[in-house]
Amino acid sequence: MKYIFETHLHTSEASRCGRVSGSDYIDFMISRGYNGIVVTDHFFNGNSCVPQFLPWDIRVDRYCEGYKRAKKAAEGKDFTVLFGIEFNFAGDEYLIHGVDDIWLKDNKGIMRMTRSELHKAVAQAGGVMFQAHPYRERGYLVDIKLKPDCADGIEIYNAANDDNMNALAYQYAIKHGLPFIAGSDIHFFHDGPMGGMRFDERPRSEEEFVIALKERRGEPVRLLDGKVERILDIEELLVPTHEPQLPVINL
Repeated sequence: MKYIFETHLHTSEASRCGRVSGSDYIDFMISRGYNGIVVTDHFFNGNSCVPQFLPWDIRVDRYCEGYKRAKKAAEGKDFTVLFGIEFNFAGDEYLIHGVDDIWLKDNKGIMRMTRSELHKAVAQAGGVMFQAHPYRERGYLVDIKLKPDCADGIEIYNAANDDNMNALAYQYAIKHGLPFIAGSDIHFFHDGPMGGMRFDERPRSEEEFVIALKERRGEPVRLLDGKVERILDIEELLVPTHEPQLPVINL
């Protein structure tokens, strides 16, 4: 049996752009063929809906609410819910896996950290940082920022991006020899393409998930029209047709 995990998911409890409560995702994701999710809400320096005026520990508790509700809703079901973070710098965002709310409360200074400092702090905690949608282009972005020495891997398939953006991300990961991850970047229920990682063995904890990523034991997949396809078998997601429109800044 194979196990498919959504690795990039936003809830309405913590992400301003989220339209679904963490508790409401479980049955939907099961119906789409998933065996688990990683809740990766926008952190306070991204599109967060957690009030800024609250004390740090309370802000962290509010931030984790979507994850906690999802985990509670999954009780008694053969479904795994893990915790993650989407952390923003200057339009370049990173999926952080392998840390928890206690780590966040103990690291009140992370908002002031550089990419290198955060990468080091996450590594010391046993976690990983994967750059999310590195070649994403949106009207609110002015450039594409890349820093491969601060990425433990690359999101090569993001279902919210077009094929060329994903193909550029794949080529970037190949160039730097970095592990892959794939996800939907889901904010609401929809019937379109979705993404995830497929494993031979189910990761049952954040630690097991991080180990699987580090050891490249998962394969990125696309879920579409009831079918599960390996990203590495879909040529249009691997071969770019044109260069990015935004300027690329190598940090």
